[in-house]
Amino acid sequence: MFRCFYALPLLGLLAWREDRRYGPRAARWLAVPAGVFFAADLVFWHYAIGDVGAGLSTVLGNLQVVVVPFLAWLILGERIQPRILAALPLVCSGVVLISGVLETGAYGDDPARGVVFGVLTGLTYAGFILVLRQAGSDLRRPAGPLFDTTLVATVVAVIAGLAIGEVDLVPAWPSHAWLVVLALTSQVVGWLLITVSLPRLPAALTSVTLTIQPVASVLLGIVLLGEEPSLLQLAGVACIVAGLVSVALRRAPRPVPEPA
Repeated sequence: MFRCFYALPLLGLLAWREDRRYGPRAARWLAVPAGVFFAADLVFWHYAIGDVGAGLSTVLGNLQVVVVPFLAWLILGERIQPRILAALPLVCSGVVLISGVLETGAYGDDPARGVVFGVLTGLTYAGFILVLRQAGSDLRRPAGPLFDTTLVATVVAVIAGLAIGEVDLVPAWPSHAWLVVLALTSQVVGWLLITVSLPRLPAALTSVTLTIQPVASVLLGIVLLGEEPSLLQLAGVACIVAGLVSVALRRAPRPVPEPA
C-alpha cells in the first residue's frame, strides 16, 4: 500500500503536466480494473516471497509473459503465436521444479504454497499489463494512466490489508524511508521507463530485458538475503527464463523484394 501511496505525489505532478500539454485523458475508467489487478499482484507476490523467497517468487511472477497472449486471445481476439505454445511445456516444468514436489530439500518455508501465490502473481500481473496497455495507448503520456492505476491500487491495497488484518497505517521509521525509496524507484521511475521504452525497443533487445529481472532477483536473493535454492529449483528457474526468452524472441520479417 505504501509503495503506491508514496508514489502518488510525483506521479500526480507528472500527470498534471501531461494534461496541461495534451488535454484531458481518455478512457480513465480503465484505471479501475488495472489498479485492482496491480494491487492483487502485489499482495500475492509478497505472500509468495514469504513462502518461497524473493528470487523464486519474482521468477514466478514473470509468468505473465506467457499468460498475457492467452488473455489477449480470449479478450481481444489476438492470435496466439506458435512459439508461445511451444514454450508452455518448458515453463510448466519450471514451475513444478520450483514447487519442490520432486524433492525434500527445496528452499522456502512452504515452496508448494509459494508457487500457488507465485502463479496467482503472474495471472494478476498479466491482467494488469493487458489493461494498462489499453489505457496507455497514447505513448506521449505515460504518467497519466500510471497515476490513475496507482491511485486505485492504493485504495484496493488498503481495503485488502484491513480485510486480511495485516496493514499498519501508522508510518514507522526508518522502515518507511525504504518504502519511499521503493516507491520513487520501482513505482515511479521504473514503471515510467518501462512504459516509455519497451514499445520502442527492438524485439531482440526486449527479450534480453525480460530476463534481467528474474535472473537478477535470484542472484541478489542469494547474495543479499542468503537464500539457497536447490539445484532442482535453479533448474526450474532456467526452464522458465528459457521459456520467457523463446516467447519474447521474434523473427524479423523477410524483406519484400522490390518489383523489377
